[in-house]
Amino acid sequence: MNGPSLSPVLSDRRVWLFSLIAVFSAAVGFYLVPDRLALPIVTDTGYWFVLAAFVLFVRSLWRAYREDLVRARDAGLRAVDWGTVAVIGVGGLILLVHESFGFKIVMDELMLIGTSMNMHFTRTVLTPIRGGNVQGAFVIFEGMMDKRQLFFPFLVSILHDLTGYRPENAFVLNAVLTFIFLALVNAIGRKLAGRTAGWLGVALFAGLPLLGQNATGGGFELLNIVMILATLLLGARFIERRDERSFTVFCYSAMLLTQVRYESAIFLVPVAGIILWVWCREGRAILSWPVMLVPLLMIHVALHNRIFDLRASAWQMQSKPGFTKPFSLAYVIGPPETPNNLVHALGFFFGHSTDQPNSFVLSALGSVALLFFLLLVAKRLRMLPAEPPISVATIFFTLGFAAQFGLMMCYFWGQFDDPIIRRLSLPTQLWMVIAVLYVLPQFPRPVVVRSLLAVVCLGILAQGVPSMAAHAYNQEYLAGLETAWRRQFIADHPQKDYLIIDNDSILEVADQVSATTTEAARHRREDLAFFMRTHTFSDIFVFQRYTVDPDTGKMTVRPDDDLGPDYVLEPVRSERLMTLTQTRMSRLVEIKDGPKVISTPPPDHDVPKDRASIDKARQAYLENFLKRLP
Repeated sequence: MNGPSLSPVLSDRRVWLFSLIAVFSAAVGFYLVPDRLALPIVTDTGYWFVLAAFVLFVRSLWRAYREDLVRARDAGLRAVDWGTVAVIGVGGLILLVHESFGFKIVMDELMLIGTSMNMHFTRTVLTPIRGGNVQGAFVIFEGMMDKRQLFFPFLVSILHDLTGYRPENAFVLNAVLTFIFLALVNAIGRKLAGRTAGWLGVALFAGLPLLGQNATGGGFELLNIVMILATLLLGARFIERRDERSFTVFCYSAMLLTQVRYESAIFLVPVAGIILWVWCREGRAILSWPVMLVPLLMIHVALHNRIFDLRASAWQMQSKPGFTKPFSLAYVIGPPETPNNLVHALGFFFGHSTDQPNSFVLSALGSVALLFFLLLVAKRLRMLPAEPPISVATIFFTLGFAAQFGLMMCYFWGQFDDPIIRRLSLPTQLWMVIAVLYVLPQFPRPVVVRSLLAVVCLGILAQGVPSMAAHAYNQEYLAGLETAWRRQFIADHPQKDYLIIDNDSILEVADQVSATTTEAARHRREDLAFFMRTHTFSDIFVFQRYTVDPDTGKMTVRPDDDLGPDYVLEPVRSERLMTLTQTRMSRLVEIKDGPKVISTPPPDHDVPKDRASIDKARQAYLENFLKRLP
């Protein structure tokens, strides 16, 4: 009997056609389109590429699970496992109720909500940085292409389309994704080790404060681990069914996974491994015509990633002075002057719960389980055809999890204990939980799983809930605290007839408040003076951060927020959000040109009284207003 062979696969014309389409798409995305056109093409077409991929994914998901849904409907409510529903519900509530909803990782989340805003209003891919109210309509004056992938802002824009625009839709999406994620964790636990193991997986994540932080934020980390786990489970289904429907939904899930975070493209390696393994076992290529479109629907991803070549700032090397390379093996464990990312990872996983949003129970069980898990994987690779589908898919995805963790350890800013970087540990923690669930069948006595479940529940009560309730680990991230403070200021001024000058103006624009950047304000002094003379805005506010000298008590505005001596400010609201800093919102009182005040209207100016003169003046003002918009 002949063993598995690639020969029948290579003889299939559809495989060669798919390969040609893939080569063509890669050539267009990476080489043929000039750099100057790459980002503008993504701006104009990115939304439609993601929309097409999402529609085809939903269609393939429906076709793959239609019969299962019909059987579930026929079985009725009596077939529902209400115990599992309760476990998932309680786990999700624990994660959601102890954290306040808000933007936690400021730059990422504001960029994403800004992109979703443009997707909703204009169907273009831009992050707005200047915008204002023009006769009752909010208009975006200037935007920029962000480096982050498009699937998350696209989903938020769908919520905008269905429920109306509001920045809080990002929080709604992540709240829903929380329960979907826990349901998927339960599903893989159940497949690997039974019903109680599914509950154990849910409990392990319910006690992880980091997951609660992301569940109540506006970032894409939760969607990332949802898509990783969904793709793994769909891979197991493809291995089991080996039909075109399961193949199609598996491929589309993998494609959308790559459009959540940039490094998630790593998981295409285990996806390709599963496909080739199944094809070899079957002695034929399982292909469907919708999958032929997948490379074409990823052209915009390749074009989008050119941003890292076109903009040196996209790597954020300026955030860590002294580094010249984004990736290096020296960053894993190296000399004292290097990040020593592995040491920082251990500092996160086993740090004190007041300093890090970790779960000691998950870290301890996961670390031990990973060692046994890798030994089992090495052993079972030799008898892979005899393994159940979920085991095969998990073994293949181990390569993706290991590569993702290795990439983070080689990243210049890959310190898991950093307040901004902690979220990047979520795929690794998912790997740890899967390892625990995979190893459990080696201990077949039910008392083992039940004992572990009891220990994990005790960990939730002893560490998880107190840590989430105190959320002391959030207090060291000043940008997050300032963002919440600024949002409260906006909430306290609901009329939105004012202008805010803010170095990070995306937040105000996303809330549909007229805003401009500090840099733009510095260069457009005459225009701002014109708006003050004509009373265009009820107020002009300026957001600034001051640092306090511990010896003299002198306060100094940070350079990026300094408008210069010609702008006269009056403090309106200030607060110390962190030691030796003061966050302040001030009112712009007047603008000077040296000793001369240029923001005050002349006292003898006549106001037109007849209708024709008023209309003429209004039209002239509107034309001038549009030219001067800050």
